[in-house]
Amino acid sequence: MELILWRHAEAEDGAPDQARKLTPKGVKQAKRMAEWLKKRLPKGTIVLASPARRTQETARQLAEKFETREDIGTGASVVSILRAAGWPKRDGVVVVVGHQPTLGEAAALVLTGRKADWGIKKGAIFWIAIRERDGGQRAYLRGVISPDLI
Repeated sequence: MELILWRHAEAEDGAPDQARKLTPKGVKQAKRMAEWLKKRLPKGTIVLASPARRTQETARQLAEKFETREDIGTGASVVSILRAAGWPKRDGVVVVVGHQPTLGEAAALVLTGRKADWGIKKGAIFWIAIRERDGGQRAYLRGVISPDLI
């Protein structure tokens, strides 16, 4: 399995939180990251997005069809994000478009076995995979990239 944790791109300030849309800069960030991902993702990649408007707009840059999941929304727990993604047992690649601080905490837990407060820049991804090694599975980091580096 490969898991891509994608923080939504830059969004407007304001309330209600669920209705905040991407800024013009955020749209550019999402498009840039989506184009980079499209060149690298296999057919059949599953895309999951929080119901918040900013995550929906970010995910839409990557896929016309994606699954909206309440359990990866703004109040999500690390466990609910990993469960929604099917980590670590699902086959293929899953992209989770969500929020901080939970995405950073999920990356830390998967890679180190401990919850930690890791930051993910707006519009950036953590790409994590499973490797069979010594009769077991180990998570490893394939890459971390933000839209300003593409």
